[in-house]
Amino acid sequence: MTSTNKIAVITGATGGIGFAVSKQLGKDGYTVIMNGIEDEAGAKRLKELEEEGITAEYFGFDVTDEQAVNANIKAIGDKYGKIDALINNAGGLGGRSRFEDMTTEFYRGVMALNLDSTFFLSRAAIPYLKKGENASIINYTSIAGWNAGGPGAGIYGTSKAAVHAITRALAKDLAEYGIRVNAVSPGTIDTPFHTQIKSTKPEVFASWKNNILLGRLGQPEDVASVISFLVSDNAAFLTAETIQVGGGQGLGI
Repeated sequence: MTSTNKIAVITGATGGIGFAVSKQLGKDGYTVIMNGIEDEAGAKRLKELEEEGITAEYFGFDVTDEQAVNANIKAIGDKYGKIDALINNAGGLGGRSRFEDMTTEFYRGVMALNLDSTFFLSRAAIPYLKKGENASIINYTSIAGWNAGGPGAGIYGTSKAAVHAITRALAKDLAEYGIRVNAVSPGTIDTPFHTQIKSTKPEVFASWKNNILLGRLGQPEDVASVISFLVSDNAAFLTAETIQVGGGQGLGI
């Protein structure tokens, strides 16, 4: 349990892994600042947290919008005087496209969602992280950042490889301030991210666990518990690391 006056900002927090992280950090004693773009979902999730005794707020803004990020992080930082943990959870596949047919708009959209958002949020939060206690940033890369993703997901893999690199770059840049920067790399986690394939090819989705050493798909809570550790004092000597949270994915028989 951490002190009750710590502030955690979680982007893309209204569902899936983001909400699991919000709930976990709230239980750890953080004041949770949830971000999302679906205000109705945000209000619902906020109520769920408050019903569990978690102190939370919701800020609706698009993480790919530089001005919106700057304005909202400033509002959060000025209100609370600091930020102790920034969880750059927002991101996604953005669709699938082979390079030959890929539009510049699609390319820039995927890069904006995964890389620009990480940069915008981190840059805006640094002045407030400097005032935090054992402050840290958590980014999200992916197994696609190493294997370049499946068919049509090449630019997603490229963006996640960039997130891996910017995590290390930020760690180098911020070490002198005592701000740690780490990343998690979730494997196949059973979230709405996979809704389409679950509904159209359930047998394919079910078969994915055969490529996971522990023989099951991950749950959002599996990622949340790792993030809970990474932002805690127990991880005070960890920075520039990427933790694979995949149950040994790629090593299954």
